[in-house]
Amino acid sequence: MLHLRVTSPPALTTEVVRLLDSCAGVASLSVVPAASLRPEGDLIAADLARESVEEVLQALRGIGIDVSGAIALEPIDTIVSVAADRAERAAPGEGADAVIWDEVVERTESDAALSKTFVWFLSIAATLAAIAVILDSAILVVGAMVVGPEFGPLAGIAVGIVHRRFALIRTSLVTLVVGLVTAVLVTAFACLLAAWFGWIDSSVLAQPRPFTGFIWTPDRWSFVVAFIAGTAGILSLTSAKSGALVGVFISVTTVPAVGNFALALAFADGAEMAGSATQLAINMSAIVLAGVLTLLVQKHGGRRVRRLVAARRPTS
Repeated sequence: MLHLRVTSPPALTTEVVRLLDSCAGVASLSVVPAASLRPEGDLIAADLARESVEEVLQALRGIGIDVSGAIALEPIDTIVSVAADRAERAAPGEGADAVIWDEVVERTESDAALSKTFVWFLSIAATLAAIAVILDSAILVVGAMVVGPEFGPLAGIAVGIVHRRFALIRTSLVTLVVGLVTAVLVTAFACLLAAWFGWIDSSVLAQPRPFTGFIWTPDRWSFVVAFIAGTAGILSLTSAKSGALVGVFISVTTVPAVGNFALALAFADGAEMAGSATQLAINMSAIVLAGVLTLLVQKHGGRRVRRLVAARRPTS
C-alpha cells in the first residue's frame, strides 16, 4: 500500500474525490478543506494499493492536478486494515508487478546525477578491480562489481529513451563519461604509484590469470550475460523488489573492465586496453538495450491492463 496526498484547488476537489472514490484499489479516503496554504487549496489523502497508483496518477494528471496543485506518494510499511486487504484484492494485478513510472523516472534521475559520491565510488571500484587483476583474485572482482555505481546512469539512458526524457539521457551520458574518465585516471595513477614503489611491473599483465583473464577477453557470452543482467536490473528498478540489483552488479564485468583498462594504460599495453574497452562497450550496450526493451514491454503491458480495467468498470 501507498499513501497518496493531493493538494487540490477547491474547484477540482469534487472531481478528485469522485475519481479516488471510484477506484477499487483505494482503501481509505479523507478530505480536509482549505488545509493547504501553498499551493492554496484542499488536502485530500488516500491509502491505495500499489497496483492502482499508476491509474490514479494518470487520471490526476488528466485533470491538471500536477499543474494547479501537488501530488505526493509515500510507501506504507505496515497497515492493519480489513479495508486495505479488500482494496489490494480488488486492484488488478500484483503489487510486485505494478510499475509507477513517475517513481521510476525520479529514481533514475537521482541515480544518474553526477556527484562526488558517484565519482569516488566508481574510482574506488575501478581501483579494487585493478588490484583484483594484479592478484588474480575473483573475490576482489566481485567486491569491485558490488561497489560500482554505474548501473544508475545506464538505467537513466534506457528510461530517457523510452520516456523521451532527453535531459535525462544527456545527464546520464555526462555522468558516465566523467565518472569513467576520472576512475581510469585515478586507477592508472594508483598503478603507476605502485610501480614506483616496486610493488608491480608490466609483467603483471603477461602472467597467467585464470580467475580474471575473462575481464579483457570478451566472447559470445559477454553480450548475453550483460543483456540478461540488464533485464533483471530494470525489473528490479521498476518493481518493489530492489534486492535483485545486487545480483546485477555481480553479474556484469563493467567495473572490472575499467580497472583492467586503467592498469593496461599505466603500462601502455594496447592489446589489453583494446580488449577491456571492447568488453566495456559490449556490456554497456547490452544493458541499455535490455533496459529499453524491458521498459517498452512493461509500458505496453500496463496500458493493456488499464484498458481491460476501464472496459470492465461500470458506467454511471
